Amino acid sequence: MNRDDLTRLRRTDRALPDEAIGSLLARAAYGHTATAVDGQPFQHTSLFWFDAAARRIYFHGALQGRMIANVRANPRVCFTVAEIGRLFPAKTAMDFGNEYTSAVVFGRARLVDDDGEKQRALQALLDKHFPDLRPGRDYRPITPEELSATAVYAIEIEAWSGKQKKGPEE
Repeated sequence: MNRDDLTRLRRTDRALPDEAIGSLLARAAYGHTATAVDGQPFQHTSLFWFDAAARRIYFHGALQGRMIANVRANPRVCFTVAEIGRLFPAKTAMDFGNEYTSAVVFGRARLVDDDGEKQRALQALLDKHFPDLRPGRDYRPITPEELSATAVYAIEIEAWSGKQKKGPEE
């Protein structure tokens, strides 16, 4: 399957430009990583950090378990984020609706083995979710032992698409 097949939207009127997809990935709190092994899909939900400059998504997990085994068996992944807006009731069930913004990312996941890259990704993840707290001031910085006990994944983004639905103006 080629990139255009992966990212083609049925409703092109709802397509998000690349800048809006990057903005959504920067602000979304958590995302879902889908893996597949032997035709069986799996999903992992986690906090993440989007490195816009490197066009990469980072998240962490355990050194043992399904995620690490799946990524080693098949590094191709799909990652999604979404935000919901207003809900809209209607006179008929078919016409109920909601606002949303979503993005789907396709790429290859890898286990980060470089300690410098792991440290940077984990610190960026902390900075994203706890922007008012600083290492050495508010908490003890990540130790080498903690770093070696944590799996950090990087998704190398190959393609993405996003869409948005807005409701009627009030």
